[in-house]
Amino acid sequence: MINMNKKILIALALMIFISMNTASAGLFDIAEDALQSTENNDTTLVVGFNPIFPPFEYLTDNGSYTGFDLDLAKEVCARNNWTFEAKPLIDWNSKEFEINSGEIDCIWSSFTIDGREDKYTFSEPYFNNTQVVVVNSNSDIKTLDDLNGKTVEVQEGSSVIDGLNNNTTLKNSLKDIVEVRDITIAFMDLKSGVCDAILVDREIANYHINTQHPEDKVLNESISYEKYGIGFKNGNTELRDQVQKTLDEMFKDGTVEKLAQKYSDYDIEKGLINPST
Repeated sequence: MINMNKKILIALALMIFISMNTASAGLFDIAEDALQSTENNDTTLVVGFNPIFPPFEYLTDNGSYTGFDLDLAKEVCARNNWTFEAKPLIDWNSKEFEINSGEIDCIWSSFTIDGREDKYTFSEPYFNNTQVVVVNSNSDIKTLDDLNGKTVEVQEGSSVIDGLNNNTTLKNSLKDIVEVRDITIAFMDLKSGVCDAILVDREIANYHINTQHPEDKVLNESISYEKYGIGFKNGNTELRDQVQKTLDEMFKDGTVEKLAQKYSDYDIEKGLINPST
């Protein structure tokens, strides 16, 4: 009886041993598959962008996204054998959460460096931007001083708000500052008289005036100046450096300027910052 029990125990132990090794082999296969999947994901660059900032990024009539920034990002991906994935940030205020949580790899979206240096790891600036005032051509607003007592509209979450905060004289002279989610709403409000002026980036203003609102104009005086860069998660210097290296090569061989010429109607070329000059 004791010998029989020993045999049974030995048989059970052998079965458990085989089962554990089989399970371990299965777990190893699963881990290997996950690692392969992770490696594949590493070749995809997920670019977060504001989908309503033409000509830098916008939705076309056929339902696809395009724009100068996205053209640059696609070319960077092509040269690194990465898969390009565009992720529109419908709520622009969520951009910091999106990048810190790993939902996106970078913010490439006419993204202002100034004042955000501590929140992101940035590329070198590649574009000089000017913040301007848009009014109706028949408006009596000719200068910044004429905005005294007026209602202006800006896009929520945009750096124009920071520009206003840095220009307290102008800010305090305004009757009201209204933030809208979509800058196209501001242009419609200007046309209908809901607001007196729009504060917006120069190239975006040029796009809307040239394509949809020829009745508007840009004042000669500007609000402020700033630089655009590519924002990465704070500390992610490895990805930043590889993207920067590729972008530098694109400037050097003339690709950046060639892509900018597609948007020459909006003066994109004038704002380029070539790192080699």
